[in-house]
Amino acid sequence: MPVPSLPPRGAGRRNPVVAPLLALALFLTFWLLPGIPAGAASEDRAPSLIDAVIDRGVLRVGFSSFVPWAMQDKNGDFIGFEVDVARRLARDLGVELQLVPTRWSGIIPALLADKFDIIIGSMSVTPERNLKGNFTIPYDHATIEAVANKAKTGGMRFPDDYDRPEIIIAARSGSTPALVAKRLFPHATLRLFDDEAPAVQDVIAGRSHLMLSSAPLPAFSVLRNPDVLCQPTTEPLSRQPVGFVIRKGDVDSLNVLDNWIRMAEAEGWLAERRNYWFRGTDWEKLVR
Repeated sequence: MPVPSLPPRGAGRRNPVVAPLLALALFLTFWLLPGIPAGAASEDRAPSLIDAVIDRGVLRVGFSSFVPWAMQDKNGDFIGFEVDVARRLARDLGVELQLVPTRWSGIIPALLADKFDIIIGSMSVTPERNLKGNFTIPYDHATIEAVANKAKTGGMRFPDDYDRPEIIIAARSGSTPALVAKRLFPHATLRLFDDEAPAVQDVIAGRSHLMLSSAPLPAFSVLRNPDVLCQPTTEPLSRQPVGFVIRKGDVDSLNVLDNWIRMAEAEGWLAERRNYWFRGTDWEKLVR
């Protein structure tokens, strides 16, 4: 005859811990079901940047002057590729645009201090910058090129003869070209400027041998000063993605901005604006 199985130890007794835990589990399951009202989950969520911009009715864009990305025309108004991008973004969001000119060396601290909402300023992606802010997908690429003083660099071989302490290389402070200069010419003397215009003038005056900058400024500088300046090479020294930058922890706004860039790229608008500002010089009559 088979021996009847015994019930598990403790069967038939009420566990004083199980009931409260079961009740808590049922409570959490009920409130976390997909059908709960949206307000119950969103009340604790901080408003996104895009939410704040639309509520305010103004998009504040931080940037720094750089020909032909952003510069002032004859009337003192800002124009350029970045300005076109910022205007189109604000228009598509249904808000006004407020441009906030900012010194390049302090532009990320200004973003973190909420001086503006977003950087649209030809900022290339680097690990150091990405640790401080979130980049969108690229809306362009920064190509680094060189421009040299003809008289001071005549007969010099590029790049070998430029990596010496007596060679002075000009670049913008805190910029990607400055980082490229340090990497390619570690033994040269690096002279930093707050803006590209005085750096170009330093090369024209012969105080610096070479300047590194994002295209198309080196080529345009040679076109304007063909007797004084030259490009020691037309090959790009570096090419890096350029994105918008916002404060960290805002995935909703990144989603909106990423998809706006995809849309503007797919419809050909970004390519058309690049061709106007970077492949032609018709815009020069607006600033000269």
